[in-house]
Amino acid sequence: MTSPASRPPALLAAMLMMALPMAVLAGPPPAATPTHHAAPALHWTDLDGAPATLAQWRGRPVLLNYWASWCGPCLKELPDLQRFSHAQAPLPTGVHVVGVALDDVAAARALRDQLQLTYPQLVESDGPPGTAAAFGNRIGTLPFSVLIDAHGNVLQVHNGPLHPADLARWAAAAGVAP
Repeated sequence: MTSPASRPPALLAAMLMMALPMAVLAGPPPAATPTHHAAPALHWTDLDGAPATLAQWRGRPVLLNYWASWCGPCLKELPDLQRFSHAQAPLPTGVHVVGVALDDVAAARALRDQLQLTYPQLVESDGPPGTAAAFGNRIGTLPFSVLIDAHGNVLQVHNGPLHPADLARWAAAAGVAP
């Protein structure tokens, strides 16, 4: 058996690249990453085919959540996001939750209806990473969430599901009292 030191560098690099996705999937999701830069100008369509832009929600903090109907962790997270959205909606400066489905429109509509999601749902059928790459998600991790302040600056990004405690911390980071 050869030692890692005796293997050619190209072979080691190839082995690392093959092992990396499994290591990423096997480990716990990384914590939210604080960041402070302007969010890009992004465009989608909603589930009815109407155009939507990130800028249309300026004035309130926005939690963008990228999901797909075939993503198990997304399916577990969506009800928590619905409860969070419902609690934040009546607050004058509450966080506005916006879903971005990386799916076809029919699948996204069906899941929205099944889970009774009332917050805005957009669709991006180009598949991962799509617009999520503009926030640093270049490998297409789902779910993937971004917290943007009322002025359009990115405050946090998170790979993996958000839990209720995470959502409370994000509301506080956006300046929203619990």
